[in-house]
Amino acid sequence: MPTFDVADGTIDVQQVGAGPDLIVLHSLLTGREAFREILPELASSWRVNLVDLPGFGGSTRTEPTIESFADRVAGLFPAAGFGTDTAVLGNGLGAFVALALAVGHGHLFDRLVLLGTGPGFPEEVRATFRALASRARADGMTAVADAAVRRIFPDRFIAENPDLADERRRMLAALDSESFAQACEALSVLDLESGLPSIANPTLVVVGELDEATPPALGRAVAGAVAEADLIELPGCGHCPQLEQPGALLAALAAFLDLSRQ
Repeated sequence: MPTFDVADGTIDVQQVGAGPDLIVLHSLLTGREAFREILPELASSWRVNLVDLPGFGGSTRTEPTIESFADRVAGLFPAAGFGTDTAVLGNGLGAFVALALAVGHGHLFDRLVLLGTGPGFPEEVRATFRALASRARADGMTAVADAAVRRIFPDRFIAENPDLADERRRMLAALDSESFAQACEALSVLDLESGLPSIANPTLVVVGELDEATPPALGRAVAGAVAEADLIELPGCGHCPQLEQPGALLAALAAFLDLSRQ
């Protein structure tokens, strides 16, 4: 797994497959391993670049703003030799980073896929992120893991998939609490609304009907503001379709990402 030097740090990337590059950005509450169910299909048509976002996995921290995360990812293009035919896919935190990347660096790449996104959050959600940051710093990641799992998965999915929910709790408990807190703070001040009309990248917004972390209305707002955006809603799905409904997600992505290409 290569580690790339960028202007102010390093980014760790797992590369799988061959073809044009697809950058995949994970959520706050999952890591790049969350894409394992859809990875073989993606890698049959793309060279998939599973990125550890700043402060996660093997990547160094950057300033705690979504724009700084996006600038760090933009540094991958010259460092890794990504071309303008590159596509970018993000979930949750990764989708906000991808959206900021399109606002600030959209000329670097082609297609954009957003799984669970929005232009920003209402104040009550911003307060939740601030509280999560404070609790993670004070009490560690085990103190927030259970609440975090309930934010990404609907209750029925947790009841039907206890092993997967337990895996997520273990993964969350192992995260660096300061990096998690800084990412929460970045989300608490996120405001990308004014930049959305400037996005020229062909965009696919996928929302989960039961997503409590990024409710469907937020994704619809993005799709309505981006000129070349299409919207797909997944019934009965929460925040992480790659874990909850991988088959339905691949069907939603198939035409947009040319997944039949060999």
